[in-house]
Amino acid sequence: MKRVLPAYVYSYKTTLKSGPVEYLYFAKGRDRHRMKSDPGTPEFAAEYARLLRGIPVETQDFRFKKLIRSYQKSERYRRLAPRTKQDYSKVLDFLEERVGHLDPAQMQRRHVIALQDANRDKLRFANYCVQILSVLFEHAIDQGVRNDNPAKGVRLIKSDSKPRQPWPVDLIKAYRAAATDRALLIFELCVGTGQRIGDVLKMQWGQFDGDGISLRQGKTGRELYIPLTGRLRGVLEGTPRKGLSIVAGPDGRPVSYRAAADSVMKVRKQIGAEGYDIHSLRYTTAAELAALGLSDEVIMSITGHTTVAMIARYAGPARQRQRAKQAQERRE
Repeated sequence: MKRVLPAYVYSYKTTLKSGPVEYLYFAKGRDRHRMKSDPGTPEFAAEYARLLRGIPVETQDFRFKKLIRSYQKSERYRRLAPRTKQDYSKVLDFLEERVGHLDPAQMQRRHVIALQDANRDKLRFANYCVQILSVLFEHAIDQGVRNDNPAKGVRLIKSDSKPRQPWPVDLIKAYRAAATDRALLIFELCVGTGQRIGDVLKMQWGQFDGDGISLRQGKTGRELYIPLTGRLRGVLEGTPRKGLSIVAGPDGRPVSYRAAADSVMKVRKQIGAEGYDIHSLRYTTAAELAALGLSDEVIMSITGHTTVAMIARYAGPARQRQRAKQAQERRE
């Protein structure tokens, strides 16, 4: 097939929500430049001639790939917790692949929504794309590339699934009655400390001083000291030390998330608790503390949450019941 475009000029076709679009790029050696003019016009001829003579790197358009690299070198990115960086990297790699060649100054709100819609089948990832695009556009504003943030205010897609709920008291009792060994240890560590399963599986015996556990949250980077409940202390004292990790396999090596989840799921199926997963145990801790009438600040000192809004999400129903009970007890 005869080539109709000039040498070094290539076509890139993609589909946005508005329909199919085509971009032309001049690519020679390491230089890559998006053509701003239409073929056959005097402007295109002048632009093409200038590119053939060579274009200095500093005058090339600021591509989205370059924006991502700039953000990753910024203080804003460096201050993220390691776990958050790990989560961000998956989306940043995806964005670089999908829109890395585009000019961030030309991107509009509709492009953000189109990218979100294209990943609707992966709900959490789709929404995460919007959130990280918003962060990148804020960085673009800092760099003088944009004056606005087209991702700001884009509505996140709501899930049709039922939101997580704390484990009911009867299922907690049933689990404790049925579980043994690793399944019981994981359960009590999650409920007793209120931490995410990822942080629980990283806990080591060296962090345990007999009265509490010291830890650094992977997601927030927050350092906490969690005093033990009587129940958790009893379970830990009865757990053999097979390695550095508190939750360890027979060989003393740390247990993977999948192995931990399978251990807990086996008991969940046995007692009919399939609707309540490991992360719901974090909700359970917050709900138990709220039911005791404790303040947001006290609950946050255990769970490590950084905002009152998250506490309200986790502990709101339990607190409402506790306060309603207090109110009704004062009535005749």
